[in-house]
Amino acid sequence: MQVRNNILYSAHFSSYNSSGSIFIKAVIIFMEQENLLGTEDVRKLVIKLAFPAMAAQFVSVLYSITDRIFVSHMPVVGETALTAIGVCAPIVTIILSFATLIGVGGAPLMGIKLGEGNKKEASKYVSNAFLLLIIFSIVCTAIAFFMRKQILFAFGASEAIYPYAEKYFKIYVLGTIFALLGSGMNQYILSQGFAKNGMIAVIIGAVINIALDPVFIYVLNLGIVGAAIATVIGQIGTCVYVLHFLLSDKPPIRLTFGNYFPALCLRILKTGFVPFLTVSIDNVLLIEVNMMLQKFGGANADLLVGCMAIVQSFMLIITMPLGGITGGTQAILSYNFGAGNAKRVMQSEKYIIMLCFAFCVIMFTISQTVPQVLVRIFTSDTQYMTEAVRAIKIYTLGIIGFTFQWPVVDGLIGMGQVQRAIPLSLIRKGMYFVAVLIIPRITDITNIFYAAPISDILGSIITAVVFALTVKKVVYRREQIVHETM
Repeated sequence: MQVRNNILYSAHFSSYNSSGSIFIKAVIIFMEQENLLGTEDVRKLVIKLAFPAMAAQFVSVLYSITDRIFVSHMPVVGETALTAIGVCAPIVTIILSFATLIGVGGAPLMGIKLGEGNKKEASKYVSNAFLLLIIFSIVCTAIAFFMRKQILFAFGASEAIYPYAEKYFKIYVLGTIFALLGSGMNQYILSQGFAKNGMIAVIIGAVINIALDPVFIYVLNLGIVGAAIATVIGQIGTCVYVLHFLLSDKPPIRLTFGNYFPALCLRILKTGFVPFLTVSIDNVLLIEVNMMLQKFGGANADLLVGCMAIVQSFMLIITMPLGGITGGTQAILSYNFGAGNAKRVMQSEKYIIMLCFAFCVIMFTISQTVPQVLVRIFTSDTQYMTEAVRAIKIYTLGIIGFTFQWPVVDGLIGMGQVQRAIPLSLIRKGMYFVAVLIIPRITDITNIFYAAPISDILGSIITAVVFALTVKKVVYRREQIVHETM
């Protein structure tokens, strides 16, 4: 309390000039965020941070599938263009997973330092993350652009699909730097408790993309190229807002330049490896599915790949808002784990799991009863609709298991417990990979969609057991360490 009073006392005497006003504002904001994360009622706090993040991710779903919706209704080539974007989608998401690597890798570490009251160390994570995102953007752009033909054919494009996929992919990868900076640095807004600003950043990009898609695709007659251009411009909008906010005096931890440390960069990469691996492997597995559909699908191969694109779009409506819940609330876990407040950490996890359960039940009900509503947005072709509806119903049979899988893995990452999160993520991916390889060889190719519920159900059971046996011990051990050092 004495330290806090001294800060306010110093701020008072600094208020006689403009720089002092900025200092006072920064101190007040920091104290408000500290109170928010460290003392506010946990249930209200989870809701306060989860819902804006969830809403942002839901809007981001529109951002992700708008291209597919408009492209699918192009005259004559609609289904072909949709399939082309479906081939590009997992590759594009792998590129975007580098934003997860840096953003989710450093933001929880920054949050832990804030919980410890060490703002100087916390600020280093922001500047080093920015540098890493610039480096990865340049490398990803160069590799994806110059090797686009090999990549697209290797990951499921046919001769008929490639020309459309290449046009979209070529434009998209040129905007990689904006996509990675916007998404990656937004995590450092969310981790300081500014969930609404994080939501605004995503909404800006989505609105721009949705507004420009029909203009570029239909009015200017650019087709699939126009869809890619609209997406890149939307990403630029998000990036500009995120960087402007982090450079302003609003957040307690701002974006600065300099103080680059290789060891700290490695720490960010180590912590972000699990979420990066999760996103990357998910999309590698989708690519694997596309390849198996091409290999075993016969005359219906392109149709089945197109159906998989619709399934992917539906899954985004589930996984992205769910990731908003678990990602948006990571700030609570990071801060209180860093502060050694075990009770608040465990209470937070309980409410996060309850919120995830409610969301998963709602989405399971929708997916099993009215999936045709979404499918009609993409296609009116009877054969496409029949196959896509069946695929969605099968693919989502195990999503109730996300209730434990997502909050536990993301919660462990938020607390910096990477070594415990890695196995939980890899086990589920491994089961999916094996199922995708085996199913087409022992039964009809259309049953490949059962790989998802098999891995989701078994993976969630393992995660729930691990949570019950280990997480509480980790949290209370941290509390003991913090109290011993006080």
